[in-house]
Amino acid sequence: MTPPPARSAAADTPPVAPSYEAALQELEQLVAQLDAGQLPLDQLLSRYRRGAELLAFCRERLQAVEQQIQVFEAGQSKPWNDE
Repeated sequence: MTPPPARSAAADTPPVAPSYEAALQELEQLVAQLDAGQLPLDQLLSRYRRGAELLAFCRERLQAVEQQIQVFEAGQSKPWNDE
């Protein structure tokens, strides 16, 4: 009988948070855990990786919102016709 395949740390990692706010909250919790310095080495690495994923997600969301605001502002800056 063969043993079940080993699960990787990536398989245990939940998908990126459903919202910017949820990702930011989880990221803040991870930073607090890392700053405490009490994690075993394996957990330290997995939490660091998760934090990097969340940080990338937050940056992407912020960039997308900034682009939407720029498009909105560009549309608002057009002069009105006084007819």
